[in-house]
Amino acid sequence: MIYKIVHRTTYKYKYPVSRGNHVACLKPRSISRHSLRQSELTIKPSPASMTERIDYFGNHLCFFTVEEPHDELIVEARSEVVMQSPASSPQPSPPWEEVVAMLPRDQHPEVVEAYQFRFESPRIRLKPEFAAYALQSFTPGRPLREALLDLTARMHSDFRFDSKVTTVRTPVEEVFQKRRGVCQDFAHVQIACLRSIHLAARYVSGYLRTYPPPGQPRLVGADASHAWVSCYCPVSGWLDVDPTNNVVPSDGHVTLAWGRDFGDVSPLHGLILGGGVHTLKVAVDLEAINPEAVEA
Repeated sequence: MIYKIVHRTTYKYKYPVSRGNHVACLKPRSISRHSLRQSELTIKPSPASMTERIDYFGNHLCFFTVEEPHDELIVEARSEVVMQSPASSPQPSPPWEEVVAMLPRDQHPEVVEAYQFRFESPRIRLKPEFAAYALQSFTPGRPLREALLDLTARMHSDFRFDSKVTTVRTPVEEVFQKRRGVCQDFAHVQIACLRSIHLAARYVSGYLRTYPPPGQPRLVGADASHAWVSCYCPVSGWLDVDPTNNVVPSDGHVTLAWGRDFGDVSPLHGLILGGGVHTLKVAVDLEAINPEAVEA
């Protein structure tokens, strides 16, 4: 399967912006589940300069500067990813306490890299209440994968999706108390729970393919930017779970970037001179296309 992804962001400013410096994190990663075929970024007004680099976590970043006055900024990322065949059955995972004990002692590069995701980050604090919630699933001797799936299912049952009660700045403690929020909030809460019992967990941003109701046409731009969680197990590697939908990410999820929390992987951010109040509109379209048509 090949996905064609269009991610369009439009800023409209009340007053002209004289200069804007921006960073875009909009190029999907190549991972075991899928590989990046091609990607391009279109910006209006045209930037005076544009450079690309790989950040600390291996994500693709594009830095660009718009120097002409403008009251609207449009950033459109177009990508194609090739989905790979489903992986074989997962390996049995060890008891989660063994993983906790192993993380600080194992000196293999992959484990050392994962260990950094065991600590607090700017948007995620470790709290006893998060640990207590996690320990309802992480009972003594329970395999890590089994406990992780149970925590994911409990969160899906206990938390309600509500896009009106939080913003990107809502503290994870408030989300935990209200039991409401969006995918970003649920990912932050689950990471806080896992880190609070000393497991390594990272924030994953990407795209989720949605499906129209039976008999209804597919709406262009109605797919979604999404976020989920990845927990490290030395035997199996990174284990992805989606607490918003209570699923293990598969061929409907496309990974864009990962980091400690949302702040590391924001799709677009920067600094502007002028502008005043602004409105933001984001549209994502994820379409499965015919591989033969692509080759032609």
